[in-house]
Amino acid sequence: MKWRLGVVGSPIEHSISPQLHEAGLTMAGLKGTSTRVELREADAKKLAKWMGKDYDALSVTMPLKRAALTYCVELDEAASRTGAVNSLLWRDQRIEGANTDGAGFLDALRAAFGVTVDNLHVVVLGSGGAARAIVDALVGDGASSVAVHARSSDQVENLSGRYTNVFGHMLVYRPVDLIVNTIPETGRNNEAAVIQGVTPETIAVDITYAPALSAWRTMYRAAGCRTQNGLGMLAYQAARQMSWWFETEIDGAELMKVIS
Repeated sequence: MKWRLGVVGSPIEHSISPQLHEAGLTMAGLKGTSTRVELREADAKKLAKWMGKDYDALSVTMPLKRAALTYCVELDEAASRTGAVNSLLWRDQRIEGANTDGAGFLDALRAAFGVTVDNLHVVVLGSGGAARAIVDALVGDGASSVAVHARSSDQVENLSGRYTNVFGHMLVYRPVDLIVNTIPETGRNNEAAVIQGVTPETIAVDITYAPALSAWRTMYRAAGCRTQNGLGMLAYQAARQMSWWFETEIDGAELMKVIS
């Protein structure tokens, strides 16, 4: 079998997922190719036509993570809980969906800093598909509390209402152990200072990777924080994604070498 893979979303021209997919195919001893597919949310129905006919599996990025879920006959637990998918697979003549973003984020965090989130106080900026997956993974892995900050009060309320330890406001009684920025680079406000509660012990993760060193990450680095961009999450979620697609283990650390 020659796998037909792709990454779908908008904008998509700078995505490096095809590079990861083709490296994963090589690691698994498989053949195939991966392409970038520009697709707006208004045209998401095309996914149902493409799967099986043109593609065996797709990586799904913004703004399609919620829309793509509509076309899935079966979902994994993470996709069901978060209402978003980042992975589609054509299997047994139907579309299956999964969400590996949250688990991939935790894998990258452990690989970079050797930490777990058990009992940590976390702040998440943004409330989109990536934020929902990360919050779900943080809660599942034992985070003590997660404060979500976003423009959409409805989305924040929806997120905080799903978990007993997720809040739509800051908790001032303890320092921030981990802060995660999931807001797209084009939608950010210029921040003058780090948020209250951040200390030099705080880990700051920006899930964007272009630019590699964003203004937000630069600000937190200047405050003494250990920081990371989104390449780690990208590689480790792709490893989990392809392990599911190919039914063979793909090493996230090896994928990191491809894009580092």
